[in-house]
Amino acid sequence: MQQHKNFLQLVKTRHSVRKFLDQPIDKAALYKCVEAARLAPSANNAQPCRFMVVDEPELKEKLAKHAFNGIYTSSRWVSQSPALIVILTHLDWISDRIGKQITGIHYYFVDAGIAGEHFILQAQELEIETCWIGWFSSKGVKKALNLPHKYQPVAIIAAGYSDTKKTVRRKRRSLSEICWFNEIK
Repeated sequence: MQQHKNFLQLVKTRHSVRKFLDQPIDKAALYKCVEAARLAPSANNAQPCRFMVVDEPELKEKLAKHAFNGIYTSSRWVSQSPALIVILTHLDWISDRIGKQITGIHYYFVDAGIAGEHFILQAQELEIETCWIGWFSSKGVKKALNLPHKYQPVAIIAAGYSDTKKTVRRKRRSLSEICWFNEIK
């Protein structure tokens, strides 16, 4: 297993993968990724995120059929991933409702983003490749997984072992384009 020298090196090696080997992911590795996500900070320590790992082929196909139909068909490829991790939020009354009314920010989206990134970076360290999916039918996910009303699907992470050695990393903006000290330039 490749050892990353530091966090920045780990981040630099991470990229989205959309073609995976037909090789299951060890459940212990998936639990380790969820553990990293569980430890993510959240607004008011509400800890709204829940994680449903879908690795059973028939359920993945059902999820893909319902979540990626109509305008969402461009993401249908995810059914070929060895595992799909559905990030759900259980909405907290204070953080979500009151916080949103005061600031206009849906904190559960922020919380899910932080937790999802923790999952993805832990996966990267374990050489499990991922792709964050935000383009899906929320109603379709709820129907396919028979989710109770209190859970809101926020994102899906496709995970597996890459089917290609070629890495395509999109160009990133330079630091000088995105960071300023004390004034916007």
